[in-house]
Amino acid sequence: MRYPVGVGIALGALGGLAVLLPGPWYQLGWLGLGAAFTMLEIGGWMGAAAAALGAVMLLVALLMRQRPFVIASAVALAMGVATAAWPLYMQHRADAVPPIHDITTDTRDVPAFQALAEEREQAPNAVEYPGEEFAAQQREAYPDLESRHYTASLGEVFEAAEAAAALMQWQVVAADRDAGRIEAVAVTPWYGFRDDVVVRLRAEDGEVTVDVRSASRIGRSDIGVNAERIREYLATLDNQLGGS
Repeated sequence: MRYPVGVGIALGALGGLAVLLPGPWYQLGWLGLGAAFTMLEIGGWMGAAAAALGAVMLLVALLMRQRPFVIASAVALAMGVATAAWPLYMQHRADAVPPIHDITTDTRDVPAFQALAEEREQAPNAVEYPGEEFAAQQREAYPDLESRHYTASLGEVFEAAEAAAALMQWQVVAADRDAGRIEAVAVTPWYGFRDDVVVRLRAEDGEVTVDVRSASRIGRSDIGVNAERIREYLATLDNQLGGS
């Protein structure tokens, strides 16, 4: 009984490392993106194996009333579940959203990248918005993402938009009040993916219309990150303007 329990604990520990390390190693340049995701997947399977083995050995230990092995088997089970949970959650998120990576509140007149255009040209994903294929999927998946309209002055809205970007901890690379445009880079916490954001402000008919575009530089699917970022930003902007 000692051997299979030990194997379960070892699988849980090694699987945990395989889940935790790809992000930092990718940021350091030690792993490519494909290898990082493969390592994450392997870690998830190792965690699942540890959980299954731990569950079986826990049942056996309980039936045989072997208290030390009950505890060890429970440890293997817990480690396996914890290790497998993150990859399973990520897969669930990926399955729940369309495989798109460029999200905007205005799919008909999409805000364009200017200051960040050169950096995006060097990235795998295109500078230009992918078009109606993405727009149709976005409208179905994220129908709540629409332009915001404010009655405050353009200057007030622009100041609030800058403040909201700062609160989001974006790296602002351009803020042009006259052009009504803010461009920034948002860095994801674990893998350090650099996603680009443009905020466009237009004063028309006594109100200011704000549109936001958030686009990943790499990867076909953003697993919903860009839509979440836009929602959070607009909520922050609403708070800055007091719902005006």
